[in-house]
Order: sequence, then C-alpha cells, then structure tokens
Amino acid sequence: MRTHTMAPTLMLLGALSLTVTCSTASSAYSDAATVGARTGSSTASARVHGVDPSKIKGLRIVSDNSEDTSCRFATSYPDVPGARAMTAAMKKDVEQRLATFRSTACEDGQDNGEGTELNIGHQFLVASGDVLGVRLTTKDLSAAGSGLSARTYWYDGKAHAYRTALGLVADGSRDAFVTALKARLKGREGVDATALDDAFSDPASRAAVLDDMAFTADGALWVTFDRGDVAVPAAGTLTVTVPKKTITPWLSAFGKRAQQQTVQPSGPLDLGAHHTPAPAVITHTVSGADHTDCKKVRCIALTFDDGPAAPETATLLKYLARYHARVTFFTVGQNVAAHPGLVRAEARAGHEIGNHSWNHPDLTRLTRRQIISQLSRTNAAIKAATGKTPTLFRPPYGAINQTVRNATTLSPVLWNVDTEDWKYPDAARVARTVINKAGRNDVVLMHDIHPTSVAAVPEILRTLTARGYHFVTVSHLRATM
Repeated sequence: MRTHTMAPTLMLLGALSLTVTCSTASSAYSDAATVGARTGSSTASARVHGVDPSKIKGLRIVSDNSEDTSCRFATSYPDVPGARAMTAAMKKDVEQRLATFRSTACEDGQDNGEGTELNIGHQFLVASGDVLGVRLTTKDLSAAGSGLSARTYWYDGKAHAYRTALGLVADGSRDAFVTALKARLKGREGVDATALDDAFSDPASRAAVLDDMAFTADGALWVTFDRGDVAVPAAGTLTVTVPKKTITPWLSAFGKRAQQQTVQPSGPLDLGAHHTPAPAVITHTVSGADHTDCKKVRCIALTFDDGPAAPETATLLKYLARYHARVTFFTVGQNVAAHPGLVRAEARAGHEIGNHSWNHPDLTRLTRRQIISQLSRTNAAIKAATGKTPTLFRPPYGAINQTVRNATTLSPVLWNVDTEDWKYPDAARVARTVINKAGRNDVVLMHDIHPTSVAAVPEILRTLTARGYHFVTVSHLRATM
C-alpha cells in the first residue's frame, strides 16, 4: 500500500528538484525580526532584489508605539495609494495582534520583571508595474518560544484586488503544489507527520500555513513555514525553495505577473490610484553653524523619535523654521528609506539626525550581530539621504546595556523630560507638559509620528521663546554647556 501511495509523489519529487532549508528560529529570523528582512538559505538570500520604497509615490508608513516599560510595542506597515484592500488587510492583522498582545501580555500581567515587547516591521518584496508585495515580520516576546512569525501580502493592480500568499498559485494546481511540499518536508528533522497532514487538511488550514511566499530574483518561489507550523518548535523555521521551471506552470495569472515583476521589474509602481498625495516641498535652509552659547543663555534640546513620517514631519519642519529652532531627530531606518527627502530637509534646515535603529526593537534583547545590523543599516540610510553618518543614537525605549554600548561607536542619548505623547494624544496636554517641566539644558522626548505631538510644537516654541529659551541640537548642547 505504501509503495502505491508514495510512487507518484516520488516521481513528482524527482521532477521538482525542490530544496529545503531547515534552521532554528534564532538563525532564520535573526535579521528578519530586527531589520525587517527574512532569511532562508544563504544562497537564496543573495538572489533577492531590493526595493527602493522612496520610489513609491504617495507612500505613507503607518506607525504606532508605546514606551511603557512593562508593555513595549512598535508596529509599522505601509499604506500605498491604490492598494486600499491590501492596506486594510495589514491594518486588521496588526491591530488584532496588538489587541491580543495588550490583553494577554500587558493587562494580564505576564511581565517577567524585564518587560515584554511586540515588534512588527515591514519589508517590500516587489513594487513594480501593477504588482505590490509586502512582508510583515512579527516578534512577540509574550508568545511561546521565539515569538517570531511572518506573513506576506500581495496586491493585484490589474484586478484591483488583494491577494493572499496562496493566491500566487492557481486553484487547479494547489493540490499538486501541496503534495510536493508535504512529500519533501516529510522525513525532515523535527517534522511531525500528523501535524504536517493537519496543516494541509482543508483550504482554511492551507491558507493559514502557506501565508509566507515570495519570489527570488531568479524566479524561484520561497515557501517559509513559521516555527511550529509543520514541525516541533525546536526545529525552527523551514523554507522550501521551488525552482522557477517547476513553479511557473503552477502559478496563477497574478502569480506569473508577480514572478515577472520580481525577476525583471518593468518600472514604477502604478496601481491606478485616483489620487496620489504629493510630497511636501520643504524649502527652509540654514547657512552657517549655530553660535548659541549655552553657558550664557538658556538652552533646551527638543528631540523627536520614530520618524520621518509623512506628512507630520514636513509640518513640524515648518513650525521649527518660524522660530529658527534647531532640534534633533532620532530616525528609524525603515522610515528613512521610505522618506529620504524629509531627512534631507531636516539636515538642510540645520537639524541634527540621529540613529534610532532600523525598526525599533529593544536592543538589549538582541545579539551583538543583530545590534550592529540595526544600527549600521540605519547609519547607511541616513548617510545616503544626507551625505553624513550620524554620531548619536537613541536606543529604543531607552534600553541600553554594556552589550549595546560595545556594539557601536555612536554616542547614546536619553532624555530628562518625557512628554508621554505616545500615551496621551492631546496637543494641549503635551505642550503643557513641556512648558511646565522644561528646565535649562534639558533634553525633551517627543515623537513626530503623532499628529497631536506635532500640533503641540507651536505653543511650546512660542511660550519658551518668550521665557528666553534657545532651541539647539543635542550635540550643540553637549558642546557648549
């Protein structure tokens, strides 16, 4: 009986030449969780095209965070004009994960004394022609094991429709596709035969387990299974790479277009959006250095974390220009990559640009290699935008230890005044907090991803200027105190 049931599968495998990469969660997701890029095999990793998000017209990064020491989170996903249904799907998933995290990890007191954390970052897989692909990578420290998972989202501009990962494969080819995957996975270390059968037992289960698929630059298909999907958790993630010649006949019409746009991008992304927001044009430029002597006058350093954000940062720059105020922006790398023009505008206006990691994880929970990746990748994005490498960094959540210090030559910057603007979306309250708490040579923490925080700035500038304060960058404050 076994011979008869396995023979077709073995013949199919012989034709497929599938490859499987098995790795532990710590290795397979080490960069995925911290810099937003998933890894499979090292050879396949080198064959992935990069996407320049700054070329996506009207792109907005939707970000949210909490600085609560016992319930830390930072989430982001892209909002691309024309891909409303896909944006809605990502929004729903992120909000559900965040709600679950808050209820189970924060409200129920699962804190182990060190605080817990949720981080959701994004990576563009393809953004060309009428095809958009995005991967969201989640690190949930309140979950069992590594808490790492990922999901890919696809948008078909030709049909104006959101597609799941399984939508890359034609309906009539899914049985053959699944049979091939199961056969190749069976016998791998840690794979449980019963769990494998259950994972593909019905359409709903298939869609759930096959939720992370993407093409390499040579047209092969990566199928990645999260930790515990088809194997015991200790086995980590499993990635099956299906060669182009094998997968192409099984692809849906959209899947073939997604494959083609990944292999050979045809040009700018065009999803047929009726309206694409135009980027704000920031013209304010300063010439010369700031000669404010903080030994003789009252100085204060306003700092803004987590940006740049569109349109909030552009609005903030206009407010600052009116009062000739200089501030320090601690930018997140994935947002710098999306909006380098805003970072250039910050620098031209005399503001200081600091490093706030690639996607806002607690650096003290990472390995040295991961910390270096977080900071060096962000340094590179800032230098590409401004021509200068930053000298300062602010560790997300203010979390720093000796491992973090030893992994970088950047100088860490914390704060004296916390506005808690992430907790209270009230411009008047944020302004009162700064005005009431501000003291000479203080460093104030704010976030330019929140519209209410930006709206608080004019009152802060107006009131403190009247009190004789000068607004300077952190480095200038340090150098002249």
